[in-house]
Amino acid sequence: MIRTAFMHKQNIQPYLPAAASLAMLLAGMAADGFFTFAFFTGYVRLVWYIVAYLPVGLPVIKECGEALREKEFFTEFTLMMLATVGAFAIGQYPEGVAVMLFYAVGELFQGAAVSKAKGDIKALLDVRPDIANVITNGNIYRMKPEEVRIGEIIQVKAGEKVPLDGELLSLESSFDTAALTGESKPKTIRQGEQVLAGMLNVGKVTEVRVTRMYADSSLSRILDMVQHATARKAKTELLIRKFAKIYTPVVFCLAVALVVIPCFFVRDYQFSTWLYRALVFLVISCPCALVVSIPLGYFGGIGAASKNGILFKGSSYLDLITKINTVVMDKTGTLTRGVFRVQQIVTANGMDKREFMQILAALESQSTHPVAKAIAAYEKTATKAYRASDVEEISGYGLKGNAGGYEMLAGNTQLLKKFGVSYDSAIDDIVESIVVVAINNQYAGYVLIADEIKEDARQAIGQMHACGISQTVMLSGDKDSITQKVAQAVGVDRALGGLLPEDKVRIIEEIKSDKRRTVAFAGDGINDAPALALSDIGIAMGAMGSDAAIETADVVIQTDQPSKIATAIKIGWATKRIVIQNISLSFGVKAAVLALGAGGLATMWEAVFADVGVALLAILNATRIQKKRF
Repeated sequence: MIRTAFMHKQNIQPYLPAAASLAMLLAGMAADGFFTFAFFTGYVRLVWYIVAYLPVGLPVIKECGEALREKEFFTEFTLMMLATVGAFAIGQYPEGVAVMLFYAVGELFQGAAVSKAKGDIKALLDVRPDIANVITNGNIYRMKPEEVRIGEIIQVKAGEKVPLDGELLSLESSFDTAALTGESKPKTIRQGEQVLAGMLNVGKVTEVRVTRMYADSSLSRILDMVQHATARKAKTELLIRKFAKIYTPVVFCLAVALVVIPCFFVRDYQFSTWLYRALVFLVISCPCALVVSIPLGYFGGIGAASKNGILFKGSSYLDLITKINTVVMDKTGTLTRGVFRVQQIVTANGMDKREFMQILAALESQSTHPVAKAIAAYEKTATKAYRASDVEEISGYGLKGNAGGYEMLAGNTQLLKKFGVSYDSAIDDIVESIVVVAINNQYAGYVLIADEIKEDARQAIGQMHACGISQTVMLSGDKDSITQKVAQAVGVDRALGGLLPEDKVRIIEEIKSDKRRTVAFAGDGINDAPALALSDIGIAMGAMGSDAAIETADVVIQTDQPSKIATAIKIGWATKRIVIQNISLSFGVKAAVLALGAGGLATMWEAVFADVGVALLAILNATRIQKKRF
């Protein structure tokens, strides 16, 4: 009860100074206009309005003092203080209080808007688990996630958050992934599949074997990216800040000129009249609407993207994604699920299929490639029956090593050609993915592997075209026949298969050589990192993507859904529209009222609207993006 009352007090405390100033201002104006109080004149009236001014004026005066100590004279705080103190100097007490009051109200609206914009991002911090239940010798110990080591087994009860990335040991359970991916539908994860930190267990009590330290977990990386997202400013945002530093001293000098120059040309020159016009000019010229609403617009865009399971690593990428006209995508894990299943086993020379798979699985268990995982999962007893050693991954080809005393080669047909091993030429006519195996430099057979196209892959390509993407390209290290089959199914404009990682880089360089092309690359594997780095904007599939891909990318899609690429583009365009609207509104209104103020046709009240009113409108406009559905 006491805590609730304290929190309520904290919630209303920021509004008390403005409320006090407003009450005193209204009372003072009523005494000036509607009631006749003999005592409310002279110094009494002055003191009343000074007291009304101080609750909202003191914070600005303090900010102004701090800015002056930093040798920054031309700030919005300086402008507001000079304008309001000047209003008091010429006897315009109510207007002086009103200007500072409305400025304070604008700051309150700004704070509320920023809090709302941060809400979607800060919500991620709430998914950080505090405790991990570690099972040791049949006993459960409560530990901090940072203290749990790889290989330890943790228990996650129904309703608890998974504290660390790991492999599910229980048969299956349902997990709410909304905090990580934005998906409201629970996901069923089965034994042996990956569980990510931050997921909420909505099924039964489960056990998970930890596969990553907390610092390396998906959740930890996401939080780090979110917390640093606002550090990378958009060009528009940086330009406005630079502009404000030039604009503010210029209008200050114009305000001084507005007081001084007329005395040489105006016959009935009155200092107080021209000083009032200059003060109006100063209030109007305050760049609050620009320096507040534009960063808020970008921040709102980052928040809206987070709500949709998309992480922009900076507001600069919100700008850049609107310029994309070519999207290049990896196939496996991006347009297809990357979850392979063994469909057929063919051996040569009468070799026993069980022994063949055990030897092969022992070798493949040393790799993290999706195909290797499928083979290792098919024959789980392999590592017990055989042990692999000297395993070498030959990028773009496959694996080479020793298993059960045999020299092994496992990969594509190019691997066997590379080592001079002849094989059944009929294999070349197989469209599906296969792993061809050689034992002691002799062809031993192959394993047929199948992958599935993601449900939203075709929809994703259509949405990209609708967003103005003129060319979609799919690249794959898989066989060209499989690549073309997938390309036809999803509707990409161009597809190339049988590529090595360096081939993907070369093709992106070729596309980028056309200066009219701005290229985004979407991928998820370690071998995609060079292409992600080379492209104008790199997009990583974050749920199951490799650490290298996620670290290199500029945008991370947490749901692994390719259709989110179009969503990211839409959010970028929505943010850009709001920023342009705010710039146009601020400049348009200020230019009109500045002209009226210089000509003596605008009072301090119009100045208040041109400054604080426009800032409020711009802030409210910036917050719209958080409510939009994409």
